[in-house]
Amino acid sequence: MEGKQGTAAVLAPPSPPPANPVAQLQARVKELEIGFRAWLAKQPTAMEAAIVTATSAAQGAFIGALMGSLTSDASSAIPTPPSNAPGLNPEAMASLKQAQAFAGGPLVQARNFAVMTGTNAGISCVMRRIRGVEDMQSSMVAAFGSGALFSLVSGMGGPNQALNAVTSGLFFALVQGGLFKIGEKFSQPPADDVLYSSTKRMLTSLGLQNYEKNFKKGLLSDATLPLLTDSALRDVNIPPGPRLLILDHIQRNSEVVKRW
Repeated sequence: MEGKQGTAAVLAPPSPPPANPVAQLQARVKELEIGFRAWLAKQPTAMEAAIVTATSAAQGAFIGALMGSLTSDASSAIPTPPSNAPGLNPEAMASLKQAQAFAGGPLVQARNFAVMTGTNAGISCVMRRIRGVEDMQSSMVAAFGSGALFSLVSGMGGPNQALNAVTSGLFFALVQGGLFKIGEKFSQPPADDVLYSSTKRMLTSLGLQNYEKNFKKGLLSDATLPLLTDSALRDVNIPPGPRLLILDHIQRNSEVVKRW
Protein backbone atom coordinates (compact mmCIF):
# COMPACT_ATOMS: atom_id res chain seq x y z
CA MET A 1 0.00 0.00 0.00
CA GLU A 2 2.78 2.40 0.89
CA GLY A 3 4.57 1.50 -2.36
CA LYS A 4 1.48 2.42 -4.42
CA GLN A 5 1.12 5.71 -2.61
CA GLY A 6 4.78 6.48 -3.21
CA THR A 7 4.41 5.66 -6.93
CA ALA A 8 1.33 7.87 -7.18
CA ALA A 9 3.23 10.70 -5.53
CA VAL A 10 6.08 10.33 -8.02
CA LEU A 11 3.73 10.23 -11.04
CA ALA A 12 1.70 13.25 -9.91
CA PRO A 13 2.11 16.20 -12.30
CA PRO A 14 4.19 19.04 -10.96
CA SER A 15 2.29 22.04 -9.70
CA PRO A 16 2.30 25.04 -12.09
CA PRO A 17 4.75 27.83 -11.29
CA PRO A 18 3.27 30.79 -9.41
CA ALA A 19 1.97 33.55 -11.64
CA ASN A 20 4.14 36.61 -12.04
CA PRO A 21 2.33 39.44 -10.18
CA VAL A 22 4.06 42.11 -12.29
CA ALA A 23 2.91 40.48 -15.54
CA GLN A 24 -0.61 40.13 -14.13
CA LEU A 25 -0.66 43.81 -13.17
CA GLN A 26 0.59 44.85 -16.60
CA ALA A 27 -2.04 42.73 -18.32
CA ARG A 28 -4.75 44.17 -16.09
CA VAL A 29 -3.63 47.74 -16.77
CA LYS A 30 -3.57 47.05 -20.52
CA GLU A 31 -7.06 45.56 -20.33
CA LEU A 32 -8.36 48.61 -18.49
CA GLU A 33 -6.67 50.92 -21.00
CA ILE A 34 -8.28 49.12 -23.94
CA GLY A 35 -11.66 49.22 -22.25
CA PHE A 36 -11.30 52.92 -21.49
CA ARG A 37 -10.32 53.69 -25.10
CA ALA A 38 -13.30 51.70 -26.36
CA TRP A 39 -15.63 53.66 -24.08
CA LEU A 40 -14.02 56.99 -24.95
CA ALA A 41 -14.25 56.37 -28.70
CA LYS A 42 -18.04 56.08 -28.39
CA GLN A 43 -18.47 59.40 -26.60
CA PRO A 44 -19.34 62.70 -28.32
CA THR A 45 -16.41 64.70 -29.64
CA ALA A 46 -16.80 67.38 -26.96
CA MET A 47 -16.69 64.86 -24.12
CA GLU A 48 -13.72 62.98 -25.55
CA ALA A 49 -11.82 66.23 -26.09
CA ALA A 50 -12.60 67.37 -22.53
CA ILE A 51 -11.40 64.10 -20.99
CA VAL A 52 -8.25 63.96 -23.14
CA THR A 53 -7.48 67.60 -22.33
CA ALA A 54 -7.93 67.08 -18.59
CA THR A 55 -5.80 63.93 -18.41
CA SER A 56 -3.03 65.41 -20.56
CA ALA A 57 -3.07 68.62 -18.55
CA ALA A 58 -2.71 66.62 -15.33
CA GLN A 59 0.30 64.79 -16.75
CA GLY A 60 1.82 68.07 -17.94
CA ALA A 61 1.24 69.68 -14.55
CA PHE A 62 3.08 66.84 -12.83
CA ILE A 63 6.05 67.14 -15.19
CA GLY A 64 6.06 70.93 -14.87
CA ALA A 65 5.97 70.81 -11.08
CA LEU A 66 8.87 68.39 -11.11
CA MET A 67 10.91 70.61 -13.41
CA GLY A 68 9.92 73.71 -11.47
CA SER A 69 11.21 72.20 -8.26
CA LEU A 70 14.58 71.77 -9.96
CA THR A 71 14.69 75.35 -11.31
CA SER A 72 13.17 77.15 -8.33
CA ASP A 73 16.57 78.51 -7.30
CA ALA A 74 17.08 80.00 -10.75
CA SER A 75 13.68 81.69 -10.76
CA SER A 76 14.25 83.25 -7.34
CA ALA A 77 17.47 84.80 -8.61
CA ILE A 78 15.62 86.74 -11.34
CA PRO A 79 14.48 90.13 -9.94
CA THR A 80 11.06 91.53 -10.83
CA PRO A 81 11.15 95.34 -11.15
CA PRO A 82 7.86 97.28 -11.06
CA SER A 83 6.27 97.68 -14.47
CA ASN A 84 5.95 101.47 -14.02
CA ALA A 85 9.58 101.96 -13.12
CA PRO A 86 11.03 105.07 -14.85
CA GLY A 87 13.35 104.40 -17.77
CA LEU A 88 12.42 100.74 -18.02
CA ASN A 89 12.91 99.39 -21.54
CA PRO A 90 9.77 97.50 -22.72
CA GLU A 91 11.91 95.03 -24.63
CA ALA A 92 13.97 94.33 -21.52
CA MET A 93 10.77 93.81 -19.53
CA ALA A 94 9.51 91.38 -22.20
CA SER A 95 12.75 89.41 -22.05
CA LEU A 96 12.52 89.31 -18.26
CA LYS A 97 8.98 87.92 -18.42
CA GLN A 98 10.11 85.33 -20.95
CA ALA A 99 12.92 84.20 -18.65
CA GLN A 100 10.52 84.00 -15.70
CA ALA A 101 8.06 81.96 -17.78
CA PHE A 102 10.69 79.31 -18.43
CA ALA A 103 12.35 79.42 -15.00
CA GLY A 104 9.39 79.71 -12.63
CA GLY A 105 8.79 77.68 -9.52
CA PRO A 106 6.79 74.44 -9.29
CA LEU A 107 3.36 76.09 -9.45
CA VAL A 108 4.27 78.31 -12.40
CA GLN A 109 5.81 75.48 -14.38
CA ALA A 110 2.94 73.15 -13.53
CA ARG A 111 0.49 75.73 -14.90
CA ASN A 112 2.55 76.33 -18.06
CA PHE A 113 3.02 72.65 -18.87
CA ALA A 114 -0.61 71.86 -18.09
CA VAL A 115 -1.74 74.53 -20.55
CA MET A 116 0.64 73.38 -23.29
CA THR A 117 0.00 69.64 -23.03
CA GLY A 118 -3.73 69.91 -22.34
CA THR A 119 -4.40 72.32 -25.20
CA ASN A 120 -2.28 70.33 -27.62
CA ALA A 121 -3.99 67.04 -26.76
CA GLY A 122 -7.48 68.54 -26.88
CA ILE A 123 -7.02 70.16 -30.28
CA SER A 124 -5.37 67.01 -31.64
CA CYS A 125 -8.37 64.97 -30.48
CA VAL A 126 -10.85 67.30 -32.19
CA MET A 127 -8.80 67.41 -35.40
CA ARG A 128 -8.60 63.61 -35.48
CA ARG A 129 -12.37 63.34 -35.07
CA ILE A 130 -13.02 65.93 -37.80
CA ARG A 131 -10.39 64.87 -40.35
CA GLY A 132 -10.08 61.18 -39.48
CA VAL A 133 -6.27 61.20 -39.68
CA GLU A 134 -3.27 62.38 -37.69
CA ASP A 135 -0.88 64.23 -40.00
CA MET A 136 1.42 67.23 -40.05
CA GLN A 137 -1.42 69.74 -40.57
CA SER A 138 -3.30 68.53 -37.50
CA SER A 139 -0.11 68.54 -35.43
CA MET A 140 0.71 72.10 -36.50
CA VAL A 141 -2.81 73.34 -35.67
CA ALA A 142 -2.58 71.78 -32.21
CA ALA A 143 0.90 73.25 -31.69
CA PHE A 144 -0.32 76.72 -32.73
CA GLY A 145 -3.13 76.58 -30.18
CA SER A 146 -0.90 75.37 -27.36
CA GLY A 147 1.75 77.99 -28.15
CA ALA A 148 -0.74 80.84 -28.29
CA LEU A 149 -2.47 79.88 -25.05
CA PHE A 150 0.88 79.32 -23.32
CA SER A 151 1.90 82.85 -24.28
CA LEU A 152 -1.31 84.33 -22.89
CA VAL A 153 -1.19 82.40 -19.62
CA SER A 154 2.50 82.87 -18.90
CA GLY A 155 2.54 86.57 -19.79
CA MET A 156 5.56 85.98 -22.00
CA GLY A 157 6.47 88.69 -24.49
CA GLY A 158 5.74 92.37 -24.96
CA PRO A 159 2.72 94.50 -24.06
CA ASN A 160 0.76 93.46 -27.19
CA GLN A 161 -0.43 90.11 -25.89
CA ALA A 162 -2.60 89.27 -28.92
CA LEU A 163 0.25 89.78 -31.37
CA ASN A 164 2.65 87.89 -29.14
CA ALA A 165 0.19 85.00 -28.81
CA VAL A 166 -0.05 84.71 -32.61
CA THR A 167 3.74 84.90 -32.92
CA SER A 168 4.27 82.24 -30.27
CA GLY A 169 1.63 80.03 -31.88
CA LEU A 170 3.30 80.31 -35.27
CA PHE A 171 6.68 79.51 -33.72
CA PHE A 172 5.30 76.41 -31.98
CA ALA A 173 3.57 75.31 -35.20
CA LEU A 174 6.71 75.72 -37.31
CA VAL A 175 8.79 73.79 -34.79
CA GLN A 176 6.19 71.02 -34.67
CA GLY A 177 6.03 70.86 -38.46
CA GLY A 178 9.81 70.66 -38.70
CA LEU A 179 9.98 67.89 -36.11
CA PHE A 180 7.22 66.01 -37.92
CA LYS A 181 9.15 66.19 -41.22
CA ILE A 182 12.40 65.12 -39.56
CA GLY A 183 10.63 62.19 -37.95
CA GLU A 184 9.21 61.15 -41.31
CA LYS A 185 12.64 61.38 -42.94
CA PHE A 186 14.36 59.20 -40.37
CA SER A 187 11.55 56.67 -40.09
CA GLN A 188 10.98 55.74 -43.70
CA PRO A 189 9.16 52.37 -43.69
CA PRO A 190 10.42 49.38 -45.68
CA ALA A 191 8.96 48.89 -49.14
CA ASP A 192 6.41 46.31 -47.97
CA ASP A 193 5.26 48.59 -45.15
CA VAL A 194 3.85 51.04 -47.70
CA LEU A 195 0.93 48.65 -48.13
CA TYR A 196 0.17 48.97 -44.40
CA SER A 197 0.79 52.71 -43.81
CA SER A 198 -2.88 53.61 -43.23
CA THR A 199 -3.36 50.50 -41.10
CA LYS A 200 -0.39 51.49 -38.97
CA ARG A 201 -1.76 55.04 -38.49
CA MET A 202 -5.14 53.65 -37.45
CA LEU A 203 -3.66 51.20 -34.95
CA THR A 204 -1.35 53.88 -33.52
CA SER A 205 -4.22 56.32 -33.03
CA LEU A 206 -6.10 53.59 -31.12
CA GLY A 207 -3.08 52.57 -29.05
CA LEU A 208 -3.10 49.12 -30.68
CA GLN A 209 0.20 49.27 -32.58
CA ASN A 210 1.22 45.94 -31.03
CA TYR A 211 -1.26 44.21 -33.36
CA GLU A 212 0.37 45.50 -36.55
CA LYS A 213 2.16 42.16 -36.94
CA ASN A 214 -1.20 40.38 -36.80
CA PHE A 215 -2.43 42.42 -39.76
CA LYS A 216 0.72 41.65 -41.74
CA LYS A 217 0.56 37.96 -40.90
CA GLY A 218 -3.00 37.81 -42.23
CA LEU A 219 -2.16 40.06 -45.25
CA LEU A 220 -4.76 42.58 -44.06
CA SER A 221 -3.33 45.55 -45.94
CA ASP A 222 -4.76 49.05 -46.41
CA ALA A 223 -6.89 47.83 -49.32
CA THR A 224 -8.75 45.42 -47.03
CA LEU A 225 -9.68 47.99 -44.35
CA PRO A 226 -13.19 48.68 -45.76
CA LEU A 227 -13.80 44.92 -45.89
CA LEU A 228 -12.74 44.04 -42.34
CA THR A 229 -15.12 41.94 -40.26
CA ASP A 230 -15.04 40.56 -36.75
CA SER A 231 -14.27 37.07 -38.02
CA ALA A 232 -11.36 38.31 -40.14
CA LEU A 233 -9.81 40.03 -37.11
CA ARG A 234 -10.46 36.96 -34.98
CA ASP A 235 -8.65 34.78 -37.54
CA VAL A 236 -5.45 36.79 -37.00
CA ASN A 237 -5.72 36.33 -33.21
CA ILE A 238 -6.81 39.86 -32.25
CA PRO A 239 -8.70 39.85 -28.90
CA PRO A 240 -12.34 41.00 -28.60
CA GLY A 241 -11.60 44.42 -27.07
CA PRO A 242 -9.22 45.60 -29.81
CA ARG A 243 -11.54 44.12 -32.45
CA LEU A 244 -14.37 46.32 -31.21
CA LEU A 245 -12.14 49.39 -31.27
CA ILE A 246 -10.93 48.72 -34.80
CA LEU A 247 -14.38 48.03 -36.25
CA ASP A 248 -15.87 51.04 -34.47
CA HIS A 249 -13.08 53.28 -35.81
CA ILE A 250 -13.68 52.04 -39.37
CA GLN A 251 -17.42 52.53 -39.05
CA ARG A 252 -17.06 56.08 -37.71
CA ASN A 253 -14.49 57.00 -40.37
CA SER A 254 -16.01 55.23 -43.36
CA GLU A 255 -15.29 58.12 -45.74
CA VAL A 256 -11.63 58.14 -44.79
CA VAL A 257 -11.41 54.36 -45.16
CA LYS A 258 -12.84 54.61 -48.67
CA ARG A 259 -10.03 56.99 -49.64
CA TRP A 260 -7.48 54.46 -48.34
